[in-house]
Amino acid sequence: MAEVVLYHHAQGLTEGVQAFAAELRGAGHTVHLPDLYDGNTFKTLDEGLAYARQVGFGTLLDNGVAAADGLGEELVYAGFSLGVMPAQRLAQTRAGAKGALLFYSCIPVSEFGESWPAGVPVQVHGMDADPFFTEEDGDLDAARALVASTDEAELFLYPGKEHLFADSSLPSYDEAAATLLIRRTLDFLNGIR
Repeated sequence: MAEVVLYHHAQGLTEGVQAFAAELRGAGHTVHLPDLYDGNTFKTLDEGLAYARQVGFGTLLDNGVAAADGLGEELVYAGFSLGVMPAQRLAQTRAGAKGALLFYSCIPVSEFGESWPAGVPVQVHGMDADPFFTEEDGDLDAARALVASTDEAELFLYPGKEHLFADSSLPSYDEAAATLLIRRTLDFLNGIR
């Protein structure tokens, strides 16, 4: 079974993020859930992003990376949207990474190194009409470039325009897409050796 560090999105460590972690635990995986917001959660994405700006994205990234200190090396790093920052950085730079799961976001590989590390499989998941993923920040372009650069990357696009679609505690939840995302995630984790 895999050991996963799962980072929450900009609305914080919501009940939906905790339920997602519980699904992974129920399948036998160990999941660590760092809270980068010190217990704060937000009703809207805009409120959460405002808080992230106030704290500072660099500070959140550093705190996310530090949250993995003291854990073993053979980890899968996973993140939802904002949480992709520390997850992707650790997957690319921390020795022993076993894989990465990037939900709703993907950062250009060049932000954290010259290329994606060999032997580290990665999945990227997003909705095909989500403006945050497909337009505003260039995440879809970064995901496609990642897939083109390595045989160990997969990109999964789901029909719809919601951003945080796998968080069952939010109005953006899409049950069909979330169910498929969880199945693909568990298949990925079950393949980690």
